[in-house]
Amino acid sequence: MSRESTSDPTGLHRVLDDAVVLPQAAQRLDTSAELWPDEVRVRVEKLNLDAASFRQLEGKHGGDGDLVRAEVLDIVGTRGKMHNPVTGSGGMLVGTVEEVGPESTLGLAVGDRIAALVSLTLTPLVIEDELKQWDGRSEQVPCDGYAVLFGRSIAAVIPDDLPAALSLSVMDVCGAPALTARVVADYAEPTVVVIGGGGKSGSLSLAAAREAGAGRVIGVVPQHEEAERLRGAGLADEVVIADARDPVALRDAVAKAGGPAEVTVVCVDVPGCEGGAILATAEGGTVIFFSMATSFSAAALGAEGLAADVKMIVGNGYVPGHAAYAMELLRGNAGVRGLFEGRL
Repeated sequence: MSRESTSDPTGLHRVLDDAVVLPQAAQRLDTSAELWPDEVRVRVEKLNLDAASFRQLEGKHGGDGDLVRAEVLDIVGTRGKMHNPVTGSGGMLVGTVEEVGPESTLGLAVGDRIAALVSLTLTPLVIEDELKQWDGRSEQVPCDGYAVLFGRSIAAVIPDDLPAALSLSVMDVCGAPALTARVVADYAEPTVVVIGGGGKSGSLSLAAAREAGAGRVIGVVPQHEEAERLRGAGLADEVVIADARDPVALRDAVAKAGGPAEVTVVCVDVPGCEGGAILATAEGGTVIFFSMATSFSAAALGAEGLAADVKMIVGNGYVPGHAAYAMELLRGNAGVRGLFEGRL
């Protein structure tokens, strides 16, 4: 059954803080199962923690899966959402629609198996199985519970032709390739550098850059093994090994591979990559920061200190049609699909 009281499509009515803040900024959300008229309740089957959040939790607890699981349960139980207090990030979910409010505009029906394309940092979430099926050692988290989507949430029905785990991995980062394609299309055959090109968002961004008209595509990875996998996928003209946290080494590696770049895409989940990305980018170029580990003050002040005339864009994870576009890239590019399936 649905509530009859007025709700806000942004989810403000679920915020329990004293101050008026949006759900993402809230300390705690109302997780009651009863819906407001424009909401949708989803029976959750899997969470996908974002890479920065999982890396932080894993590092904090020395890889002890039991402790990682306990902290995730504590965060969700305390805040009513999966919102890592250190990284400020969360992830996304897969589940089945179990109730739709009469005023919902999301186009979902009871029984639809969906991926929510909004962050867990703003999604009311209740875990009911204590995450007993999860060993705490992977980003994908089997889960039984429920979540609530707001009037302005975004969700996509999971395609029948792809495994759910694969769809979840793609949809978790589907904003990156769509934004990369949009930016690359503004240049004439640009050189594009993707830092973290062997990862999920990075490999999709390499494929998107090529499809959008890049003249040269360079993938940057930190290790030889990852470089070999990326070379085997055939997504880049050049694959270079460099520590993205070392700005001079990154600049020189990119220059040797054919840079600087007109478009640089940052897809790594470690802090300290801002200066190198700026140095690897040509004057008048664009840097897309698609990582929750980015310090945007470091990026802004770093560019100022280097007298770098570059445009800097924050990838917000949403571009119209982003989920369908990412799925098209996966289906049409054996290299991308191979990398994703290898990670699973």
